[in-house]
Amino acid sequence: MSDKPVIGFIGVGYMGHGMAKNIIKNGYTLFIKGNRNRAPVDSLTGMGAAEVASAREMAEKCDIIHICLSNSAQVEAIFRDEDGILAGAREGLIVIETSTADPTSTMALAEELAAKGGTLVDAPLGRTPKEAEEGNLDAMVGADDATYAKVEPVIQCWAGNITRTGGTGSGHKMKLLMNFMAMGYAALYSEATVLGAKVGISPQIVRQVIGSSRLGNGFFDTFMKYTVDRDRNAHLFTITNASKDVRYANNMASDAGVVGIMAAAVKQYYTHAEAIGRGGDYVPMLGDIVAEMNGMNMAEEVKKGQG
Repeated sequence: MSDKPVIGFIGVGYMGHGMAKNIIKNGYTLFIKGNRNRAPVDSLTGMGAAEVASAREMAEKCDIIHICLSNSAQVEAIFRDEDGILAGAREGLIVIETSTADPTSTMALAEELAAKGGTLVDAPLGRTPKEAEEGNLDAMVGADDATYAKVEPVIQCWAGNITRTGGTGSGHKMKLLMNFMAMGYAALYSEATVLGAKVGISPQIVRQVIGSSRLGNGFFDTFMKYTVDRDRNAHLFTITNASKDVRYANNMASDAGVVGIMAAAVKQYYTHAEAIGRGGDYVPMLGDIVAEMNGMNMAEEVKKGQG
């Protein structure tokens, strides 16, 4: 009989599928709870995972549960519903919460799980579904020393770069800082590229000059892969998710009593995009929206730059 802990996974979507796949590949017994999209569930059960009907059942069967969902409201429901994790939690259960979440919610759930004898670890993710499939994500892990020692081998199945950020809650705080910077980059790149086009500097020239300078970075390259090359799959992260993360960052600043002028400004772009029904667009498409706000069409500006 294997001495490895039994693992559960809730949320096997874009990121979760690859993470779960790599847990199976490393020899762990895995239980999954799927959603409406059956494709990733069928894929994982075909690799040997077993499906459970509820989070409660998973908590009763597993030693360590992963959660990979879109927002804190969904995570809270998975914990607190009648058939949720807390209903089945027992002494020694560990939950690794990998969503980008509100740290205030994280700490409340940690207390509720602790009352049942369990421990919450926050381990939000960096990078993309491609790295999830490769088992090479970034992880920012908040946990006490003893719990971290237990979960590190499991996290190593799907993360190539693991940073211990401190105690529970610190991972989600660090992730909000990261996503605030990333979504701030996207807003800045959008505005600068539109301004450039308006004054006669094509998006191609912006990419060439900035990309080859000290200001270039991977996020800029991805943003411009959509803006110039019109590759819709350049960064599969929706504006709705980005907007949520920026709101959480603004809330964290308010709770900390920190002036957040840049964070508030960045928030407005994403709030506007959602308000006009563009929340399902991906983050690099924010440039198209900013262009439209200024009476321009970014695809047409790219074509002009090809002339």
